[in-house]
Amino acid sequence: MSIGMIVLLSVVAVVVLWIAGTFNSLVSLRNRFRNAFAQIDVQLKRRYDLIPNLVETAKGYMAHERQTLEAVVAARGEASSTRARAAANPGDHGAVKQLAVDDAALTGALGRLFALAESYPSLKANANMMQLSEELATTENKISFARQAYNDAVMHFNTRTESFPANLIAAVLGFRTVDLWQLEATSEERQPVKVSFS
Repeated sequence: MSIGMIVLLSVVAVVVLWIAGTFNSLVSLRNRFRNAFAQIDVQLKRRYDLIPNLVETAKGYMAHERQTLEAVVAARGEASSTRARAAANPGDHGAVKQLAVDDAALTGALGRLFALAESYPSLKANANMMQLSEELATTENKISFARQAYNDAVMHFNTRTESFPANLIAAVLGFRTVDLWQLEATSEERQPVKVSFS
């Protein structure tokens, strides 16, 4: 073999190894943000599973607040179906954005429910309602932490996908940036849900 052939093979080997390393790095980062979304998904499912019990408990005390209870149930249904679509493909910009919108609507409906519940002393004193409220508050905190982890993972993935020269490989192999989980400026979710009955 001539020296020129050895140099050429060495350059080709380095390029192939660099492409493989970049591809593996992108796959690893994509799997991290997908896993981070799965953690949000788990907590959202827990939240959505708590809501029917919460509504059922409140229904016995808040018979005249049927519209609010129905709004919570409807918002839960919308958010739950959107959650399933987003969980199927957390890289889908539209699905994740719609989930954020639907989840914000649910948070607003829950906020109205808890605001109304304040005017029902017997409901506030109900042990089941207090337990469900505590579980919901804990779940809300877990959702916040999971969103932060998701956004961190997405940021790392996007940075790698957009950085030169990895962006060349990302574009050729179909890796696209992913949206962060962001709340709209006017979102009701920006307002904390008050779940305390003390």
